[in-house]
Amino acid sequence: MPFGLTVLVIVSILVLFGVGHRVLDRMRLSDKTALLFLAAIFIGTLLPDIPITKRFSINIGGAIVPIILVVYLYVKAGTREEKMRSIWASIISGAAVYVMGKILPSEPETMVFDPNYIYGILAGIIGYLFGRSRRASFIAGVMGVILADIAQGIENAVLNIPTPVRLGAGGAMDAVVISGLLAVILAEFIGEIREKMQGGTKKKDMTFNHGEFMHQEFSEELNQEDEENKKAGEQHEKEE
Repeated sequence: MPFGLTVLVIVSILVLFGVGHRVLDRMRLSDKTALLFLAAIFIGTLLPDIPITKRFSINIGGAIVPIILVVYLYVKAGTREEKMRSIWASIISGAAVYVMGKILPSEPETMVFDPNYIYGILAGIIGYLFGRSRRASFIAGVMGVILADIAQGIENAVLNIPTPVRLGAGGAMDAVVISGLLAVILAEFIGEIREKMQGGTKKKDMTFNHGEFMHQEFSEELNQEDEENKKAGEQHEKEE
C-alpha cells in the first residue's frame, strides 16, 4: 500500500478511537466529517484520473477532495486575518515546493528516498510557519503541494514540455498527506506551548481560542456560537 494511503488508514483509526478530537474541534471539524473526508480521499485515490488536457490530469482523492476540504476549512476560519494568512502561506509554500522541484535531481531514482516526501515536509513546515493556526497551516501545507504541481503543469504547457502532470496522483498524493498532517502536528504542539505562555506581553489582552489568538470579545462570540450550534444539534437529534 502506498505511504499516503497507509497514513490515511492510521489517522482514520486514531480518529475512530477519539485520538485527536481536540485538534479536530479546533479546526472546526467533527469526527464524522473528518472520517468522511478521509474515506473520500482514500476511495478517490483508487479511481482513475480525470483528464483535463492531453498532458494534464487530476486525481479525485489526491487533489479534488483535499481542495474541497481546504475550501471547507477556509470558510470555517475564525477571522479575516486567518483567511488572509492561509492564502499567503499557500502561495509561499507552493513557491517553495516549485523551486525545490527545480533544485532536486530530475531523476528521482538517483535519490535515497522519494522526493515527494521532501516536498510534503517542506510544504508542511512552511505552511505552519506562515499559517500559524491549525486551519491556516493545514490549508497552506496541502495547497502548497497542489499549487506547485499546477505551476509545473502551466510551465509544461507554455514551454511545450511533453512531461505529463498528474495532479494529486501517485507520489503527489503522498506529499499532500504528509504536508497537511505535518502542518497540523506542528501547529498543535507549538500552539500548545504558545497557549500556555499566552503570547507573552504582546498578547496579554488576548485569549487563545479555536487554534489562534484573538481578542476576548470575539472569542466569547465564537464560544457562544459554538454553544448555540451544539444546542441546535441536540434539538435536531431529539426531533429525529
